[in-house]
Amino acid sequence: MPAATADSSSPYWHACRQPAVWRRATRLGLTVGLVQVALNQGDHWLRHEVDAVVVVKSILSPLLSFSIAFASAVATHVETRFRSAS
Repeated sequence: MPAATADSSSPYWHACRQPAVWRRATRLGLTVGLVQVALNQGDHWLRHEVDAVVVVKSILSPLLSFSIAFASAVATHVETRFRSAS
C-alpha cells in the first residue's frame, strides 16, 4: 500500500476505534433499524406468519441502518478533528 494512501486513511481508522463513534452509530442506527423492522415486518410478526425471509429482513434492516450510521459517525468524527486542528 502506498504511503500516501496509508496516511490519508489513518484518521478514519483512528475514528473507527473511538467508543463515541460506536455509541453514536449504535444509538442512531439500531434505533432506526428497529423502527424499520416494526414498520416493514411487524405485521408478519404479529400474525405469526414468520418465515426465513421475514427473519432475514428483520436482521438485515438494523444492520444496514447501523452500517450507514457508523459510516456517518466516522466521517463526522474525522471532519470535527480536522476543523478543531485548523
